[in-house]
Amino acid sequence: MPLELSQGQKDVLAADGDLLVKGGPGSGKTTVSILKAAQLTKGLRPTQRILFLSFARATVARVMEAIVEEETLTVDERGLIAVDTYHSFFWSMLKTHGYLTGWPRKLTVLTPPSEAAAVSHITSQYKAISRLTEAERVERKGRINEQLQRVAREQGQVCFDLFAPTVAGLLESSAKLRRLVTGKYPVIILDEFQDTNADQWRVVKALGEFSTLIALADPEQRIFDFIGADPKRLDHFVETFAPKQFDLAGDNHRSKGTEIALFGNDILRGKFSKGAYVGVVFDTFASAEMPSIIKLKGTVLAARGRLVAEGNQGWSMAVLVPTKRLTRLVSDHFRVSTGQLPAIFHDAAIDMDAAILGAEVIASLLQRGGGEAHRTEFIGLVSDYFRGKNGDEATASGINEAAAIAKSYSTLIERAAEGKPVPKNSIIVPMITVYNECQGLPLTGDPDADWTAVRQLMEQGACKRLAEIGAETRNVRLLGRGTQLRQSLSQDWRNLGGYRNALAIVRGAFVQEHFSNRSKPERGISVMNMHKAKGKQFDEVIIFEGFPRRKHNGEIVSNPNRIVRGNSRENAGSDARQNFRVSVTRAKKRTTILTPKDDVCVLLLSDIESEQGA
Repeated sequence: MPLELSQGQKDVLAADGDLLVKGGPGSGKTTVSILKAAQLTKGLRPTQRILFLSFARATVARVMEAIVEEETLTVDERGLIAVDTYHSFFWSMLKTHGYLTGWPRKLTVLTPPSEAAAVSHITSQYKAISRLTEAERVERKGRINEQLQRVAREQGQVCFDLFAPTVAGLLESSAKLRRLVTGKYPVIILDEFQDTNADQWRVVKALGEFSTLIALADPEQRIFDFIGADPKRLDHFVETFAPKQFDLAGDNHRSKGTEIALFGNDILRGKFSKGAYVGVVFDTFASAEMPSIIKLKGTVLAARGRLVAEGNQGWSMAVLVPTKRLTRLVSDHFRVSTGQLPAIFHDAAIDMDAAILGAEVIASLLQRGGGEAHRTEFIGLVSDYFRGKNGDEATASGINEAAAIAKSYSTLIERAAEGKPVPKNSIIVPMITVYNECQGLPLTGDPDADWTAVRQLMEQGACKRLAEIGAETRNVRLLGRGTQLRQSLSQDWRNLGGYRNALAIVRGAFVQEHFSNRSKPERGISVMNMHKAKGKQFDEVIIFEGFPRRKHNGEIVSNPNRIVRGNSRENAGSDARQNFRVSVTRAKKRTTILTPKDDVCVLLLSDIESEQGA
């Protein structure tokens, strides 16, 4: 079936030179960019490629899938389009040319959990980021950057935040390097261009000296302002490159036949053009945990029934919530039955910091070592877990916990040297007991079985700190993340008779996953934070928020996990509206919005009232 293009898309295909293509969700920007890329492959020399860059791995995976499925593309054209994330592209440059900055020639990635542990002594000294003054934020950021630069320079471990500024510096200082990169990629397509921060924009400007640039942007979808996206970025692009401009804002290919996109645009404007929208459903629930979960599960099961009945085996549904905490809460409830409602099989995008650090602890226990060196490494990993488990906002309690573990272990070493036992009430005693039990656990060479056995021993053992780590890693089915990790651990066992490199294998697997573009397409039910939905699309979307806690007299005591912070009109600014619009427009067929009956989301209030009064 031939692809039906809008006039705007045809105009893009007919244009040459630098281009700026604007449009909202589902307007066809990605589709036309793929067709444009195929068109431009005809002018490539051997070894050259068209480069497509995006922020989200989900978008990259979807683009790669679309390239494969686009019937008008030839096999040769598909092979000449390279699709990558900005991070992965930058990392490939750093591995080759990073030594020019004075860093070691061999570089490794400092993953976010390890980064959090490395700077925890700094972040723990500040309040939550949302409560800091601008001066405090600048000071905090400067201290963190100085520490991360030191880690990169001295240890060769590079965090993601250093990728863009370092690559920008390399390109700006060397015309030869600019020609080398742009000689390989004479045309670069920049997805989600409105979200580029200052350093990423420096990279784009440097590459644009010799490469043709095609920027794809939704001016109303800046939900990453916190990483430095500038609302004037499109103006910067126009001023610098004078591109031909195209606006596909009136097109809607994703949710055609519905008014989902219209509703999303009305949310952004803060004015509703209709009392009801085709494809958008509103519903409410009572403000208590179990009634709200029963309402959500019933809504999800009904949606699942509709999608299954359509006969499409590749159906997809997203449950989007405003906060990380609510993501975990919903996922936990979905894993078990609720009254007469069954458990719901799903994938959950939960925070990985604690889980990754916990996985390293398990890996060290699989990697049987010898004597004090291995035990010391194990204690260090446990300490890193408590330092970094809260991500970039380390807590004083986590820092204190890590310090207490390190101090207790030092005392154990000192007293052992003196031939004295440590006090029985020392926190290190149960930790070492569980460590020894894990060291004595018979391993089979089956990574799934051995991993589970170690984790369960930790969770059920006498050490409450290791029990926490065991419970945390239970929430992430590590070995279900792909066959590569399993195969690597199995190969390690076969080659060496044990998991001699388990820690390096696990660390490498998480780094590889971050850079992997083979993310599986969305299928079945996914539960995630609203921010994580960017770049994705689903058949149906259900948006679910928290509810107010009240005193007996009805006064609201707290109002957590809301789409708008505290559900206050004062906080209903452009960021909240943009985030909500992105979430609403992820759906192709239907978006359902669930909000508390006694405190309806302020972004919906007038629309809910008009529908109830109809």
